[in-house]
Amino acid sequence: MNPRQESAEELNRRLVDQYTEIATLAGGLAHEIKNPLSTIRLNMELLAEDFAEAQTPRERRALQKIAVVERECQRLQNLLDDFLKFARTRELNLEPSDLNAEIQRVLEFFAPKAAEGGIDITCFFDPDLPMLLLDREAINAVLLNLVLNAQQAMPDGGRLAIRTRTLPGAVALDLIDTGCGMDEETQNKIFEAFYSTKSGGSGLGLPTARKIIDAHGGRIDVQSQVGQGTWFMIVLPTPPRIAPATKADPIILG
Repeated sequence: MNPRQESAEELNRRLVDQYTEIATLAGGLAHEIKNPLSTIRLNMELLAEDFAEAQTPRERRALQKIAVVERECQRLQNLLDDFLKFARTRELNLEPSDLNAEIQRVLEFFAPKAAEGGIDITCFFDPDLPMLLLDREAINAVLLNLVLNAQQAMPDGGRLAIRTRTLPGAVALDLIDTGCGMDEETQNKIFEAFYSTKSGGSGLGLPTARKIIDAHGGRIDVQSQVGQGTWFMIVLPTPPRIAPATKADPIILG
């Protein structure tokens, strides 16, 4: 072996370092953009107040143009916020967690939107689901993104089924909706950064979700059919369990 040739471990470490550097630079650039953007938004709000009682056609046209700038500033703000979430590199805060309880917590928050949109939610929770090591904040963000996507795919109402089940060495979470579905081309692109089929969407929600699931050592897959609905499946590994001591395996202290 050529001594100058990098080992797989060294190559991976170098790639991680490069990604971290790029992510840090991109995050810093996004923060720098947010500062003048905030100034623009503030001044647009002040101008809108000045023209709040527009009398002449010219003043009304000016107020309409101010509203357009305010709307685009908000869209940029949302895009930057989503980008910072995607680019952020941080260690996961892993804690023993009950996935069923985390799902229930997100659904309680989502319930008013579901009722408003005529969405019927059915849950099939495995009561014997093993505990997982999760970053609860990150996983909740993934779950909320998925249920909101399901809501947007069912503008006229529908059904959302959520199921947890145990697999060998892992736990699976299924989210199945009866929405508009996706064609094959869309399915192949939804985890690409900045790809979105929604007007005004950042295209970073699902890429961020995949990044979080990957960081947990899991995977996220999708199956969909136009006019039929979409099925997202998340698989998360179960942590190794410590085998109980037996007479043949005495516990030695000291």
